[in-house]
Amino acid sequence: MLGWIAGKYPDVLRKIESCGHEVGLHSYNHILAWEQSRGSFRQDTQRGIKVIEDITGKKVSVYRAPGFSINESTLWALEILIESGITTDASIFPAARAHGGFRSFPVDGPCLIDFQGYQLKEFPINAGRLAGNRIIFSGGGYFRLWPYSAIRMFTRNSDYVMSYFHPRDFDTTQPLLKGLSSVRKFRSYYGLPSTEEKLLLWLNDFPFTDLRTASASFDWTKATVLNVH
Repeated sequence: MLGWIAGKYPDVLRKIESCGHEVGLHSYNHILAWEQSRGSFRQDTQRGIKVIEDITGKKVSVYRAPGFSINESTLWALEILIESGITTDASIFPAARAHGGFRSFPVDGPCLIDFQGYQLKEFPINAGRLAGNRIIFSGGGYFRLWPYSAIRMFTRNSDYVMSYFHPRDFDTTQPLLKGLSSVRKFRSYYGLPSTEEKLLLWLNDFPFTDLRTASASFDWTKATVLNVH
C-alpha cells in the first residue's frame, strides 16, 4: 500500500490487515526510483514504513517500487531498502518497459541480493518466452492485454509466476482522463471489461499463494546470490 493512501484512509488499511493479509509498502508518494536522489528515496521509504507500522502495529518488511523502477542505474535503492529493514522485495522487472525495466537482470525466479553481507529476498516479475523475447503476462496492463489462452500457455510453460494487480485494472467505471496520448490511453484502459473474468479462470486453473507463504516455503539456501556494489 502507498503510505499516502494508508495515512489518508487508515480504516482501509486496518480492514486489509484484519483479513490476515501482510501489508507491504509501495512507497509513500509513488515517485519512480530513478526520479529521486538517494536521500529523497530513503526519506520516502522510511516515511511510508512508519505510517503503515503506526496504524497496524506490525513491522513492514516487504516492498515494491512504483513502476518497477529499480534498474541498473538505481541499485543503490536496494541498499536503502535493506538499511530500512525491508527483507523482501518485488521491484525487479526483467524486461523493457516504459519506466525502463531491468533488462540485464540475470535471474528468472526468486533470488537473494547481497549488500555487504546483508541479504534481500527478491521476487522479480516473471517473463514468458515468445520468439526468443521475454514476454510479461502475469499482471497489470500486461494481463489485460493478452487473451486468456495466451496467459494460460505462458503460465503452463513457467516454473515461477509472480502476479500483481491494481484496483483500476478491474474498474470499468473509472473516468477517462483527459489529455492522454493514444498509447497511454490504450495502456491504461484496454481490456478492463475482461480482467476479472480472466483472473477467475486463472485462479481456477492454477494454484496460487501469497508472498509470505511462498517465501517461507522456498529453499533460500539454494537461491542464486547477486552482489550489489
